[in-house]
Amino acid sequence: MSVQTAERSPAQPAVASSEGPPLQAGDHLSRPEFERRYQAHPEIKKAELIEGIVFMPSPVRFENHARLNSDIVTWLGTYRAHTPGTTVGDNATVILDFENEVQPDAFLRLDKALGGSSSINADDYIQGPPELIVEIVASSAAYDMHVKRRVYARSGAREYVVAQAYEQRLDWFILREGVYQTLAADEEGIIRSELFPGLWLPTRALWSGDLAQMLTTLQEGLASAAHGRFVEALRAVE
Repeated sequence: MSVQTAERSPAQPAVASSEGPPLQAGDHLSRPEFERRYQAHPEIKKAELIEGIVFMPSPVRFENHARLNSDIVTWLGTYRAHTPGTTVGDNATVILDFENEVQPDAFLRLDKALGGSSSINADDYIQGPPELIVEIVASSAAYDMHVKRRVYARSGAREYVVAQAYEQRLDWFILREGVYQTLAADEEGIIRSELFPGLWLPTRALWSGDLAQMLTTLQEGLASAAHGRFVEALRAVE
């Protein structure tokens, strides 16, 4: 099963295999069958199983996806560098349940030993929901804002961030009593994670491509007393 970030053009036909039918968007499959067909076709670079249905995303554009993804991963990676017990990943396979196997654009997870909800299984895939998941989508019409959002909430992903490129809108959801509620930005357009103290994101800088400002704001969060207390608590468990 590939975890690469490149994606095959939908214009390319699915390739038949001696091992059975090809993997195609819209197929209704169990997770084991999805994995078997995915592994049999290495030419397929990204596919997800959502509620038992196969989704195969379109090719990735630069400004409306690749650049945003790179900046977000850099921002998360900087947080990880200052926060013990956390791990960042992008486009890695995440197994949620029997009908849902996804490849989030980015995520931040807490080690299992420190109370995290996910682990690395014997096949080197993420098992269980990371604490914070980021998806970059074209617009609010994307399945990430609807069916995938419900799946993430049900699986227990505690914070879910959706960056909608065309609307230049960022929705940051936090799970409360099994339902996602929106975290509001302050008057400066900064959203602050509740789960990861110090993880601050200036939304205007994200949309303008100002990575330096994103990291400056993050450094302010990392210097906060709340982040200091969080690090102390993590080190006490280690």
